Amino acid sequence: MSIIKSDFEKMNISKIKKAKNNKKLTVITAYDALFAKLFEEIADMILVGDSLNMSFAGRPDTLSATLEQMIYHTNAVCSGAKKAFVILDMPFGTYINKDIALTNAVKVYSQTNAAAIKIEGGEDKADIIKHLTSNSIAVMGHIGLMPQYVRSEGGYRVRGKTKEDEEQLIRDAIAVEKAGAFSIVVEGVMSDVAKKITEAVNIPIIGIGAGNVTDGQVLVWSDMLGFFEEFKPKFVRHYLNGAELVKEAVNQYRSDVQDSSFPSKEEEY
Repeated sequence: MSIIKSDFEKMNISKIKKAKNNKKLTVITAYDALFAKLFEEIADMILVGDSLNMSFAGRPDTLSATLEQMIYHTNAVCSGAKKAFVILDMPFGTYINKDIALTNAVKVYSQTNAAAIKIEGGEDKADIIKHLTSNSIAVMGHIGLMPQYVRSEGGYRVRGKTKEDEEQLIRDAIAVEKAGAFSIVVEGVMSDVAKKITEAVNIPIIGIGAGNVTDGQVLVWSDMLGFFEEFKPKFVRHYLNGAELVKEAVNQYRSDVQDSSFPSKEEEY
């Protein structure tokens, strides 16, 4: 018996906004057509995350991802999951001011079928987000722990541990909402603070490492399926021991080749 849910509904901006307080939203990353197709009718949104620079390209952080890479992978995802609501993660350096941000966002819209883009930053990026949304670009915000800030902030650190930081995060969320974003990713934030952020705005808050108090969750596919072996972040749950299963399968393939049991007569022409 299949365990795949059959209640898939193609999402759009209006449906995503209406999910606030009504439905927990499920978001997952994808970087290629094959996995995107597998996720298409399960996830509410597919994020082509700049995390691909780490999990796909083996780099130490997300900062060297390029817009060309993101467009390439987004086109692959859109080809594999034509019914999905796909979001392109704008890479580092592509939205340093309003004009550059709009030029690059227009390039994304003209060269892919992405439904939206995602931008890291709170109050400091509100004017850029406003400029984009005023020019018909759908924007998902991202506040809290922001991977593109890793070098300027001296590493990855959990946010919301002080009253001052809590208040800043709430101001960030409100500013991003006022700028026209349709939802916000909140990453690496104390759960009690994530709850206050969620309650402070009228658009969905998608958590990652922010507890179950948000309006939905996002995970990197290679993390949740157990393919990334270097370390397991505290907020990740493994739903599959992917790396172990793949290694077992490839080892079996090698064994079958070596003892000539593959290919069998049935697998010959």
